[in-house]
Amino acid sequence: MQQRQSKKLREQEKQGNKFAILIPYLIALFSGVLMGLTVAPYGVWFFGWIALAPLWVFVVSSSFQRKNSSPPILLSLAWGIGYHGVALFWITGIHPMTWMGVPWLASLAIALFCWVFITLWGAALVASWAIAMRVFCRSIPNGLVHVLIGTALWCGLEALWSAGPLWWSSISYTQSPHNLVILHLGQLSGPSAVTAALVAVNGLIAEALINHRGTENTEEKIKFFSALSAPLRFFYFGTAAALFITLHLIGFGLYSRPLAQLPEAALKVGIVQGNVPNEIKLYPEGFRRAIEGYTSGYLKLANQGVDAVLTPEGALPFFQDQIMGSSLVTAVREKGVVAWIGGFYKQGSSYTNSLFTIAGDGEIKSRYGKAKMVPIGEYIPFESILGGIISRLSPLDEHQVPGSPNQVFDTPFGRAIVGICYESAFSGQFRRQAAAGGQFILSASNDAHYSAAMPAQHHAQDIMRAIETDRWAVRATNTGYSAFVNPHGKTVWISGHNTYELHTETIYRRQTQTLYVRWGDWLTPSLLGAGTLAWCLIIRHARL
Repeated sequence: MQQRQSKKLREQEKQGNKFAILIPYLIALFSGVLMGLTVAPYGVWFFGWIALAPLWVFVVSSSFQRKNSSPPILLSLAWGIGYHGVALFWITGIHPMTWMGVPWLASLAIALFCWVFITLWGAALVASWAIAMRVFCRSIPNGLVHVLIGTALWCGLEALWSAGPLWWSSISYTQSPHNLVILHLGQLSGPSAVTAALVAVNGLIAEALINHRGTENTEEKIKFFSALSAPLRFFYFGTAAALFITLHLIGFGLYSRPLAQLPEAALKVGIVQGNVPNEIKLYPEGFRRAIEGYTSGYLKLANQGVDAVLTPEGALPFFQDQIMGSSLVTAVREKGVVAWIGGFYKQGSSYTNSLFTIAGDGEIKSRYGKAKMVPIGEYIPFESILGGIISRLSPLDEHQVPGSPNQVFDTPFGRAIVGICYESAFSGQFRRQAAAGGQFILSASNDAHYSAAMPAQHHAQDIMRAIETDRWAVRATNTGYSAFVNPHGKTVWISGHNTYELHTETIYRRQTQTLYVRWGDWLTPSLLGAGTLAWCLIIRHARL
């Protein structure tokens, strides 16, 4: 009888140990999911200031433990999967693609592959950060140096990832569109300034939870606290609160600056949201609806006295010769009102997704070709590795090529900044064009075939670009959300989803240059340099 009870107790203890091992992974996954809930359309932005702290605790604590049953790389992957998996779940909306001739099961496989791959790609960034943090923190007991290095590493990795073909979910966009005050830090050094703020505050909270004892000087300054473990805990919590408040005060100062709206800089722009579903867009019915919808919309807006009309990405899904022979361009010749028309520019056997300026005489005055193409949707990334897999899943044969990375887009109203769809995630595209004299932003997108989550995030991205460059932004999409955004990130008007809409607003051309536009992302290399210097000094001091 006693042996049976002992055996039962051992089994219960064994099961309890197994559950205890799972707890850190569940916490990491849950906190990653919390970070995923910060993005549009959920918008629980305040979770962004605490959701990274649990992973930080696990990673840094493991650096000081000889035996650790929960490897930080696995914990970081769990957190990254939770965050990117939730934030990017909308990508599964590409299924079904039967309207493109893709079989239902193959379409499902492609959608799941895209979601899993891009989620793991984002999780790889988090895992890289965790590995680097474990290496550096192993030899450094100082929590403030942990925060400096951890912030620098995260910003550096985001800069590296954003230089590649797959990029969307920087943790900076967790604050858009609701926390416009903190987004104004983007005027100083782009999205890296917002990322650094989030990581630093999370790191200080984590260091308070870890409660490592710091330097002797720090202890002496705050040894009036009675509890032995209290001083540093309160120090880190207090520093986190002070940093959070200070950063928001800086952002509020930038946010509060009045906008100069000179009458001579005014530009009345109309938007046509055509609402042509992807299922019919490339077929005769879609062509008919596009031509009729955009032509009639243009005429109505022109009669309202607008200066120009913006249409979405691929509004007329034809090559330039067919566009020039369309009823829309005929209407432009009749009314003399500039139209920015989304279409395709043929280059030999390939084509470029483009935005054309059609002047009042009905001629093409300028063209912008989409430079950042959608992976898998418009081309196959890492084609030498993935090409065989994708070709077995899909019968599609893509021939789209990117536009030049150094384009400018001149219009009858001055130089504009253009972003076509996916490009909204790449802040450098907008910064470069603003530095080259762009006075307002034209964002043309399709955004069809997804749930409302994707266009909500797309709108959030464009809000950040408007703030960073201090420019008005005009967003025209096929199915929503089209919008007008002012330089402070306020949405002046936004459309419905899956609706046909016309709207006009007056925007103002601006020639200001923010610190980010002038200097680019100066913060990330500065943080990396400061972190490297601090690490070297501490290592050298320890060896003396």
